Amino acid sequence: MKYLFVGLGNPGNEYANTRHNIGFMILDQLAEESEVSFSTKRHGDLAQMKIKGRQVHLLKPNTYMNLSGKAVRYWLHELKIDQSSMIVITDDLAIPLGKIRFRKKGSSGGHNGMANIEEVLGNDNYNRLRIGIGNEFSKGKQVDYVLSDFNEEELALKNEVIKKSGEGLKAFPLIGMDRTMNQYNSKN
Repeated sequence: MKYLFVGLGNPGNEYANTRHNIGFMILDQLAEESEVSFSTKRHGDLAQMKIKGRQVHLLKPNTYMNLSGKAVRYWLHELKIDQSSMIVITDDLAIPLGKIRFRKKGSSGGHNGMANIEEVLGNDNYNRLRIGIGNEFSKGKQVDYVLSDFNEEELALKNEVIKKSGEGLKAFPLIGMDRTMNQYNSKN
């Protein structure tokens, strides 16, 4: 069985450490742990790893966040992976910093990357991992906040979330989404 893990983010060094790129950071950590590297391919950077014999493709779309659906649709088709074997990793303002939520489906929650994926795929029936980035911003400053780096006090929490997210992602192909949700979803 094959799987596709899609980390949402924006390409380019200016976005590398921003809250909006937490999906990229998590995939980078998984690739490093598995000693695999990303190669630039059509619509994104792709790496391949194994989890107890299961083939897992890691995708970081280079289409920019708001057009992520184009890369997702292309690679699902190209790799012949069923939508139920995909998980999209994204930042979420509605979840407290440091908390994570695995879900089987759901709305985009106002996230432009997720909304584009749903629009391109024509449905919201795909697994997702939402990473809480908090919402400590003034009115009208949402874009500045999501495109800001984690501050010094948040770095340890960010690293902990990346580690926990990676553990949950590695469990998903082995135990399925229901058990992954039960074991890894943050309480609160």
